[in-house]
Amino acid sequence: MKTPDTATHLEDAADRIADIPRADLQVILRRAALLLRNSGSIAYEDDMEEALRDLSGEFGKTRNDTIRFIVREWMEKNTYLPVQMLDEDGDVDGEA
Repeated sequence: MKTPDTATHLEDAADRIADIPRADLQVILRRAALLLRNSGSIAYEDDMEEALRDLSGEFGKTRNDTIRFIVREWMEKNTYLPVQMLDEDGDVDGEA
């Protein structure tokens, strides 16, 4: 038996909005928000997904921000993008 997807849960909740507990509605809406937020993402193999999760945690960034960072670094190092130069006398906010 297939478990209902988020869209089915949302439709069911809409049909019986007066009867659904607030906590259940919050869970369903949060799942829907996550799906919408990640709808443009690319699915990778399990080992790559795990590495992305680990890096995201280390960097304190979202998965998509981590991917953007990796791609930008790769493009700069391979001269597809100009390297961002730091001014020697400029403020680096704790980053070199």
